[in-house]
Amino acid sequence: MALYPASARERAMKVQEVILRAMNKQITFWEAAHIARISPRHLRRLFERYRRLGFDGLYDRRRSQPSPKRVPWVVVEQVLCLYREKYFDFSVRHFHEKLREEHGITYSYTCIKRMLQGGRAGEQARKRGTHRRKRERRPMVGMLLHIDASSHRWLGASSGMNLLGGSR
Repeated sequence: MALYPASARERAMKVQEVILRAMNKQITFWEAAHIARISPRHLRRLFERYRRLGFDGLYDRRRSQPSPKRVPWVVVEQVLCLYREKYFDFSVRHFHEKLREEHGITYSYTCIKRMLQGGRAGEQARKRGTHRRKRERRPMVGMLLHIDASSHRWLGASSGMNLLGGSR
């Protein structure tokens, strides 16, 4: 099929090679699915399509079609025009609520936010800085020494001296 890019053709060739090796019992079906990075169930579907349609059956059918969930361009233009002309001083959250209440546009908040950011209408949040882990402190002489003037035996009953070195 000439409609598909070279990468899709390479992918189909790889799947064909794996299927042929599985058919010749050189590898198991599970190994073939692992090599092709697909589930064994999907490999069986591809195998059946390969039997019926030949090499053309191995192409990914979704690559030549837009997503069925895609927002129509008319709606995108309407949303951008409303934001630029009428609701330019609203936040994205407030604008999303107004679209639902007054205009009957019921797309999700994230979808509306992406539309505005794609049309350069909504502000994008600034990128977060890289997380910096604090370095462990290096041990230094006297760092953990606790100086205390009490006569209590903090370190046990083994010595009759307090921590300052004097005797009781």
